[in-house]
Amino acid sequence: MSNLSSVIKSIQDIMRQDSGVDGDAQRISQLTWLLFLKMFDAQEEELELTREQYKSPIPEELRWRNWATDAEGLTGDKLLEHVNGKLFPQLKALPGDAERNPRGFVVRSVFEDAFNYMKSGQLLRQIINKLNAINFHRQADRHQFNDLYEKILRDLQAAGNAGEFYTPRAVTQFMVDIVNPRLGETLLDPACGTGGFLVCALEHVRQQVKNEQDQATLQTSVRGVEKKQLPHMLCVTNLMLHGVEVPSLIAHDNTLTRPLRDYGAADRVDVIITNPPFGGVEEPGTENNFPADVRTKETADLFLVLIKHLLKPGGRGALVLPDGTLFGEGVKTRIKEQLLAECKLHTIVRLPNGVFAPYTGIKTNLLFFTKGQPTTDVWYYEHPYPAGVKNYNKTKPIRIEEFDAEKAWWGSEADGFATRVESERAWKVSIEQIKAASYNLDQKNPHVGEVQDHNPEHLLADYQRLQGEAQALRDELRGILAQSLASAH
Repeated sequence: MSNLSSVIKSIQDIMRQDSGVDGDAQRISQLTWLLFLKMFDAQEEELELTREQYKSPIPEELRWRNWATDAEGLTGDKLLEHVNGKLFPQLKALPGDAERNPRGFVVRSVFEDAFNYMKSGQLLRQIINKLNAINFHRQADRHQFNDLYEKILRDLQAAGNAGEFYTPRAVTQFMVDIVNPRLGETLLDPACGTGGFLVCALEHVRQQVKNEQDQATLQTSVRGVEKKQLPHMLCVTNLMLHGVEVPSLIAHDNTLTRPLRDYGAADRVDVIITNPPFGGVEEPGTENNFPADVRTKETADLFLVLIKHLLKPGGRGALVLPDGTLFGEGVKTRIKEQLLAECKLHTIVRLPNGVFAPYTGIKTNLLFFTKGQPTTDVWYYEHPYPAGVKNYNKTKPIRIEEFDAEKAWWGSEADGFATRVESERAWKVSIEQIKAASYNLDQKNPHVGEVQDHNPEHLLADYQRLQGEAQALRDELRGILAQSLASAH
């Protein structure tokens, strides 16, 4: 691992010397399109061995092997001319679509909004030579690259891309384990970011693959949509790294800009697992794609409406939502009312503070539901911090082992979760109670006394209130004393 890490680190150091590359996000973007082309070429070498008729969608002179692998080859202004004058314009204009030329379509969608930021052809040549030291055919390098890839993703988050939350791996894994996608089912993440949920689901379903036919089924089982260029490019590269030959089902698009009524039966899926962007506001007009009674500019709410719509009857959904959606009123109330009427929202796992640190301190929840029957009861499970932990942070994130208690308690939907029992962590709320509370899903744990509030603003307000009460008592005492002294005289 150290070898590969040091290669990437030295590449980023070289980029820092280039006047054209400004900041972490651009460095990562630059590194990603280079890595994508190198990996695409390595994948093509394998395809040429296994498929006699294989033909690359990339013009011969633009294939990585024909311009990048010769350490003494193109450099300086000639290299820049090749990259800026030929490579980018031609890859952005590759013909084909997801049906007829899926591999060409993938390359084009990756390069659609990509850009070569580097101004020095000499420095670019140094970087390319360092990348050529990575061997994607070696299983060890591939595994190392996975870990490294996650580091690149975390760097991207640290670069502060607003609204881009890296979902901790433990949360992703738990949601996939619980929803349990099966071979032959289609799975969608409509806000897939860099592909964390999709990759996790792929690995989960891959364990069910027995033969070539199953393998072919697996290849087309995950779909994703990502509106931002860099996460989309990272997602496609991530899926290729995890054995998806043609990630043409990962669209570079905004799921919310298509009118809801335009989605037909062919768009419906068996499983949706996602962490939609929350706190975001969509551009004006987006809400007009939705029915009048649920129009809002808030991204997370629109995604909730969309997910409910896109699931097949009997389909299963799992998503991350902030507390604000649970207790929100107005349009949020109507959206929740529809969700509970059309889906069986059977479980809400309440996560403690800090799970998404350092990106946000907002408290979050995991909602699990099945479409096609109304909700009768909602079970809540409050996820505690592990012993001795007061908060999660970058170096001490939430771990998958912490969810063992939930998994042991979970039971089966087939028997209506008959084995579930209430405890200090788990409680059940009837649909009648929720309706009486105007669809407020922020239902507090009845087994816990008044929870200590450590919010500094609240503590300060309490302190000031107590100070005021103490002052009033002092004034009262002073008055009584003055009165008694006066009467004594």
